[in-house]
Amino acid sequence: MSRRSYDQYCAVARALDAVGDRWTLLIVRELLGGARRYTDLHTDLPGVSTDMLASRLKDMEREGLVTRRRLAPPGAASVYELTPRGRELLPVLTALADWGAPALGEPRPTDAVRAHWFAVPLLTRLAAHFSGDPATPAAPGIGVLDVVLDEGTFHVTLGGDTPVYGDGPAPEPDVSLRMSTATCVDVAYDQVSLAHALESGRIAVTPAGEADAVSAGARGAGGTS
Repeated sequence: MSRRSYDQYCAVARALDAVGDRWTLLIVRELLGGARRYTDLHTDLPGVSTDMLASRLKDMEREGLVTRRRLAPPGAASVYELTPRGRELLPVLTALADWGAPALGEPRPTDAVRAHWFAVPLLTRLAAHFSGDPATPAAPGIGVLDVVLDEGTFHVTLGGDTPVYGDGPAPEPDVSLRMSTATCVDVAYDQVSLAHALESGRIAVTPAGEADAVSAGARGAGGTS
């Protein structure tokens, strides 16, 4: 069965033919953090049915956005990951996050929250601050950092053409940044600069060597307000 198309000779229409269906861009958001099993995707996309998720993944494979591969034993499970073309959607999601920020407001009672959902808007802010630019109060030499929230931990790798993130703590982070979800939202959507949040103590900084312990205990401890 062929997918529906706008049948318009327009780049925007062609893009929406590929990623305009419900859930597609949120699947991209999940896979930007690395390869994921089907069950992992279903867990972190609350509200999606199993049939819908399977259908979207098949569509994304057909569009060349996603590939599926089998892990070597003892894993022996299939995982999905973005192709280079799929990863090119990062700036699209970043722009969408910035555009949608004014509508975010306070969390609704029905809202699910995952720590790594804040990674996409935070990437550019973290990269700019920790770039070593003399114009910013950055800490040069930081390449990998953990971001610890009440809801969990994700890590960010700086350097290269674009920063990338992964779910969970990094094996050997250079530094750990611990903050409340409210502070994370403020920084991610430019209500407060990262520099000000660090200087005011809204973000607690743990240097290398101590960062692993902070990340390991993040799920059981409260954040910094």
